[in-house]
Amino acid sequence: MGKIYAGDSKIKIDNCFQLFLLKNFIIPGYPNILSNPIEYLKGVGPQRADLLKKELGIFTFNDLLLHFPYRHIDKTKISLISDINFQTEYIQVAGVLFNIEVTGDKRSRRLTAQLKDKSGFLELTWFQGIAWVQKMLQAGQPYLVYGKVSYFQSRPQIIHPEMEIFTSGKQDGKNFLDPVYPTTEKLRSRGLSGRQIGKLTQVLTGMLREKDIPENLPGSIIQQLKLAGRYTALKQIHFPPSMAAYDDAVKRLKFEELFIAQLRMNMLLSNRHRFSKGVVFDKVGGLFNTFYKDHLPFALTGAQKRVIKEIRSDTAKGRQMNRLLQGDVGSGKTIVALLTMLLAIDNGYQACLMAPTEILARQHFATIGSLLKKMPVTAGLLTGSAKSAGRKKILKELSEGSLQILIGTHAVIEEAVQFKNLGIVIIDEQHRFGVAQRAKLWEKGETPPHVLVMTATPIPRTLAMTAYGDLDYSVIDELPPGRQPVTTVHRLESQRSRVMDFLKAEIDKGRQAYIIFPLIEESDKLDYENLMQGYETVKGYFPEPKYWISMVHGRQSADQKELNMKRFVEGDTQIMVSTTVIEVGVNVPNATVMVIESAEKFGLSQLHQLRGRVGRGADKSYCILLSGSKLGNDARERIRIMTSTGNGFEIAEKDLELRGPGDIEGTRQSGVLNFRLASIVNDRPLLEVARNMAVAVLDNDPDLVSAENLQLKEYLNEQKGNVIWSKIS
Repeated sequence: MGKIYAGDSKIKIDNCFQLFLLKNFIIPGYPNILSNPIEYLKGVGPQRADLLKKELGIFTFNDLLLHFPYRHIDKTKISLISDINFQTEYIQVAGVLFNIEVTGDKRSRRLTAQLKDKSGFLELTWFQGIAWVQKMLQAGQPYLVYGKVSYFQSRPQIIHPEMEIFTSGKQDGKNFLDPVYPTTEKLRSRGLSGRQIGKLTQVLTGMLREKDIPENLPGSIIQQLKLAGRYTALKQIHFPPSMAAYDDAVKRLKFEELFIAQLRMNMLLSNRHRFSKGVVFDKVGGLFNTFYKDHLPFALTGAQKRVIKEIRSDTAKGRQMNRLLQGDVGSGKTIVALLTMLLAIDNGYQACLMAPTEILARQHFATIGSLLKKMPVTAGLLTGSAKSAGRKKILKELSEGSLQILIGTHAVIEEAVQFKNLGIVIIDEQHRFGVAQRAKLWEKGETPPHVLVMTATPIPRTLAMTAYGDLDYSVIDELPPGRQPVTTVHRLESQRSRVMDFLKAEIDKGRQAYIIFPLIEESDKLDYENLMQGYETVKGYFPEPKYWISMVHGRQSADQKELNMKRFVEGDTQIMVSTTVIEVGVNVPNATVMVIESAEKFGLSQLHQLRGRVGRGADKSYCILLSGSKLGNDARERIRIMTSTGNGFEIAEKDLELRGPGDIEGTRQSGVLNFRLASIVNDRPLLEVARNMAVAVLDNDPDLVSAENLQLKEYLNEQKGNVIWSKIS
């Protein structure tokens, strides 16, 4: 018997039995109809299949089934051409086609046609696939036309309309809601417009039976939430009998996406909680208690106390802690980190804190050294620039166990660095390190040490429980008492002289200031030219030797950047001019003014992080957003938000709304966020329900072995490693 190969340009059928298999959509080697290669669907064939694979990532029947329409056209609503006005966005009209002609030269060729109904004329225009479209159009034929209205020389037109031959009896059919699918110009030119993809989908859904699309959600959840069945939802999202049926299908499939994602995340969390061994911190000892009672520089906030309690609980259970600590700029994460390290030392273990840059590592070392100066605790600093003798001494003390706290940069993950008994790893600004780098630290103990990763980048709750749902999650959402809010104002370029006079007044009081220029990612040369031009302007306002300016930019060596930064940190210069985002965590309490040039070019989270560089001391601080007078709506909204709130969590939520999840700094596992239908911004209530349901299922049946959850487990096993996230959202 001959074989049938997926992707063959020709299907060889040697006998009647194979013909029977094809007619019944059973292809040897494929477990079910939905796994069939797309070329075997009637109306596709090898050439169209290649295009569908390249253009839309549709390889199988299942991929086509999950290629959802982005709108439906109600065939019963046919407008008159005379109904079109400047407020009309999309319209469906019917009329007779005439005056089909190609105009223009090779560079500006276009195909135009006129559509006439009883009320007037409408121009239809094509710029792509002209030869194919011209061949398909028939003058004098009535067409049903749908598309977006635009204007050319004050006359309405539809560019690249969706079209089909119109018959007056069409409205008597069952399906009034006609799906329109995402497509590309290349596919359109080969006869696969949005509506034509719909015809292929109609062939596919007509072949499917309920057994081909088994249910994957527990019956109790479907009943409780009154969800449509999976088979019904997947058919009705394409060809709904009514808009209500379509809404039910979308709700079901959105919930399924969110629930499955939450289930996967919480299974990782649940399995780690149950099976990952960790060192045990079973006592709160003398060092922790002495520091807490006698050496705390300020009373802890309620949020700090809550987080420490969570960490104490985690580290006492004999399983590895893997916790994300999120706190806004200045919220007191360092004190929480220090108390966690003291907890480890009290239990006979060493602690390590890793920072992304040398200046941050030195800053942590200085801060922690100052806090511990009256405590019998040994701490060392290890960076790439450490001298050989000092490095050897640190490595020896670490391996012997006499050095209790190691603070450093990437240098701490080198093979030569060996701990006697590492108990806790704390990683500052965790998104700056790769997974492999973090893993090297975890491997430095026989039993994996506890891990606390910290970030000052506020993460919205919905994003945290989607992208970071496999981590335990702590939030410090209060600022220490007495910390003054930063006053943020918006000033136009025309007010530059007043802004510079304000800077002079602050510097005359002994303060320092930052002036930040935007990064233009496309051009390092432009960045440099803009900075040098800006630097010369700043020097004009602040001449030497009365004023001294540090400058940091991308063309400097790492050593030069470090030196210029150090001069500013130590107060040798009054102004820092930079194109780069000043390191998160750099602490210059004497800096009271942040001027952000071309503020309209920065994202919200960038603006908030930059503002966090000031307001770190006892003096009143200011952030000045300097912009041109012509602002787009998004830029205007970003500046409005920045001048109205200093709350990083509010700003993060707004940033998520404006930009969407895929672009937010610090997110990982982007596939978790690229849902086909669901949106963690617009579907927050459904996400909360999905999370609660997933947690409840795993609490009752962590291994999914109950009869009700077996189909769910089977579905997860089938999908394992085979998730293809759609390009279409």
